[in-house]
Amino acid sequence: MSKNIIELKDVHTAFNGQKVHSGINLCIKEGEVMSLIGSSGVGKSVLLKELIGILKPDKGEILVMGTNIIPLKEEELIKIRRNIGILFQGSALFDSLTVYENIAYPLLEHMKLKEKEIKEKVREKLSLVGLEGVEEKMPDELSGGMKKRVGLARAIAVEPKIIMYDEPTTGIDPITAEKINELILSLQSKLGITTIVVTHDLHCVKKVTDRLAMLSEGKIITEGTWDEFENSEIKVIRDFIAGSRY
Repeated sequence: MSKNIIELKDVHTAFNGQKVHSGINLCIKEGEVMSLIGSSGVGKSVLLKELIGILKPDKGEILVMGTNIIPLKEEELIKIRRNIGILFQGSALFDSLTVYENIAYPLLEHMKLKEKEIKEKVREKLSLVGLEGVEEKMPDELSGGMKKRVGLARAIAVEPKIIMYDEPTTGIDPITAEKINELILSLQSKLGITTIVVTHDLHCVKKVTDRLAMLSEGKIITEGTWDEFENSEIKVIRDFIAGSRY
């Protein structure tokens, strides 16, 4: 049985007196794809930032690979982040760097490699996301879908144990979105990494997820498989799946 790679225990977060999380409890198992869903503004992206230590909650524990990261100092957090890759919503590529330089950046930051080894790793990661031969292109020469894939190649460059996707299919056309979904599954299968997807896209959830959790009113109100969510009697879940706004 898979062990937990991430555990959130009674996590509370507030900004300027406004509660965002009011007692989040969640376990994510090694090697699974977990999707986090919920309406806008419920704190899904805040949770991702807490998982990498960019934000610290006011109370609770966040265990990543067995270590509570909340009390860690920046140099200790860097060691944890070495095991985590993130695909941000807007891809977050460096506009002034080529595709090659963007993907090489975390390799130079975290690993002591020779130039030849870096070149091989960049080529290998681009091949994994289906983008061979674009190393010398600049980000402004790429389509939205290509930027997402370059961002993904950069996220997996240091061969992380965990990868997080923040709205991976937002802002791209349905055909490209489907390619991103297939890519998420392909990478999870080939690399055996733990995957966390924050999304509003229920097609993405249905396609890639082993388990999903719903965030509402500062808590995880339930977690389970897609089939369990589809058959749920909980109103907030039924409304969300029906596409209602709240």
